[in-house]
Amino acid sequence: MTIELSDFLLSRKQTIEAKLPQYINELEASNTIKEAMLYSLNAGGKRLRPILVLALLHTYGKREELGMATACAIEMIHTYSLIHDDLPCMDDDDLRRGKPTNHKVFGEAVAVLAGDGLLTQSFSLIVNDPYCSVENKLRLVSELVKAAGAEGMVGGQIADMEGEDTVLTLDELQSVHENKTGKLLQYSIISGAILADAPEEDIEKLRKLGYHLGIAFQIRDDILDIEGNEQKIGKPVGSDTLNEKTTYPKILTMPGAKAKLEEHISQAKDLLENLSVQSNILVQICELIANRDH
Repeated sequence: MTIELSDFLLSRKQTIEAKLPQYINELEASNTIKEAMLYSLNAGGKRLRPILVLALLHTYGKREELGMATACAIEMIHTYSLIHDDLPCMDDDDLRRGKPTNHKVFGEAVAVLAGDGLLTQSFSLIVNDPYCSVENKLRLVSELVKAAGAEGMVGGQIADMEGEDTVLTLDELQSVHENKTGKLLQYSIISGAILADAPEEDIEKLRKLGYHLGIAFQIRDDILDIEGNEQKIGKPVGSDTLNEKTTYPKILTMPGAKAKLEEHISQAKDLLENLSVQSNILVQICELIANRDH
């Protein structure tokens, strides 16, 4: 039976959003830090990264509960990165998903610590996952360190900051976003495949898929910053232009950026066609990334 993407996204999003607070509430920690962590975790969003973990398990016919801890760990890391990105020392944003940013509500010091708490708790979820073998835990943590750390998301953020007020080449811009946005999204796919015991040949194809989807995701972000609806995206449009950031539309023109987006989505779909299993849900997610409005 084929499941509709909208039903899949809604049901998994609800499951993830019910589980995330449980992991925080069970911590033996101060109410202040838990409240700040929950504030940003509960702020909404697409939950695309954790849903991708579950989508891989669904694709390979495995129980999705096997990926719940890792899925929630990824969402915690993504949320911590947003808290820190919004700080005055970084992007200095007042709104995130239509709500005041964490530091606007709790102050800068608590916001930094809330991000730190989410980052460290994410690793705890993986290493204490009762459904995961010791071998897979080691592999998942090793992959996550690369995806989220200096070789991945953190490194991409540094490169993004260093690229401000300069005109980047297309290769330089792609390198920034391959790390800043792409690596964690790629990890969501790879971790789901590892937990599903997918063949190694498939995992390598899925790694390439994650690369294309990560770049496509960022190109769509850049397009929405110009053409998007402020109420839907939850933040002011035009901020990239105002901050003189190098973007895909700026380098390629808007038609060129849209063509590049389609190119990456097409390459992602080609990779899916060559997996050992059929993946209707993953094909639909590719199309969602290409056409999302927030």
